[in-house]
Amino acid sequence: MAHQSPSPTPYEDLKWLDTVSDLLDTRYRIPGTNIRFGADFLLGLIPGAGDALTFGISGLLVLVMARKGASGMVLFKMIGNIVLDVIVGAIPILGDLFDLGYKANRRNLHLMEEHYKEGRHQGSAWGPVILVALVLLGLFVLTIFVIWRILSELIQLLF
Repeated sequence: MAHQSPSPTPYEDLKWLDTVSDLLDTRYRIPGTNIRFGADFLLGLIPGAGDALTFGISGLLVLVMARKGASGMVLFKMIGNIVLDVIVGAIPILGDLFDLGYKANRRNLHLMEEHYKEGRHQGSAWGPVILVALVLLGLFVLTIFVIWRILSELIQLLF
């Protein structure tokens, strides 16, 4: 009977993500400094299209993690990193500078390593998801209320 090697752990199977996150976040260095950047920063300089492309790649990495059985909590944290990177990254100039320091893909790689090597970030993300949904619902209701108050004040002024 032939000896079968054990199947790789999810972490070993995902080591290629290190190469991808390096390409996106830290592949190049500004000469004479310790400041590193990657394709995420360079593509972010192209208004709209660059951010959309790097968002898609980052999202694909999280999708791969989900298919490999990462917990809901680690996926929630990874998505949070990407959303923050996209929101701040969309601001001209400030967003590009933010990309130099934040490095969402490296952060997500670190979360993945903690998840698989140390067993951290386990559990469901339903609690945080429900909390975020309630906060968003509250902001929506507050926005509707403020718009209603402004419109009612305008109507009183006009009539």
